[in-house]
Amino acid sequence: MTDTKARQGLSRRDLLARSMAAGASFVVGSSFVAGSDAAWALETTALKPETMATLIQMARDIYPHDHLADEYYAIAVKGYDVPEAAEDVEAGIAGLNAAAQGKGHADYLSIGWERDRVDILRGIEDSAFFQQVRGGLVTGLYNQKAVWPLFGYEGESYSKGGYINRGFDDITWL
Repeated sequence: MTDTKARQGLSRRDLLARSMAAGASFVVGSSFVAGSDAAWALETTALKPETMATLIQMARDIYPHDHLADEYYAIAVKGYDVPEAAEDVEAGIAGLNAAAQGKGHADYLSIGWERDRVDILRGIEDSAFFQQVRGGLVTGLYNQKAVWPLFGYEGESYSKGGYINRGFDDITWL
């Protein structure tokens, strides 16, 4: 192995090969999480990559939108990858994994059926960790301007003349 290759870490080819071999939603490396389609990647600094991957899956299970890519959920939870929050998030994910193990699974991320993951989330929904993540997702996910068109929202109307002249009375079904 050349010195350059050692410094590069994981090449694109290696990333694609791992993603095909993993067959899961995420490829987890030494300090990154990537989509299994290798279309996006997220470097972690304070959290373990496995924790971030679990957090992304948890976010998708709390607010499921099949038409949203995982990268939007990754952006929404990236704010938890800071030293101030790392201890609480790591503990919360450890509790989530323990709940999954109590149901006979290796961990939360390895559960294949969304329904089974949601059952585990229902068991912890009163916890401070769950409420913190759920509350943070409201703004973290839905305040991304890139997802607005995916929901049919054009954004604020003031700069475009307001709603009175732009669709206020466009109801055709009434």
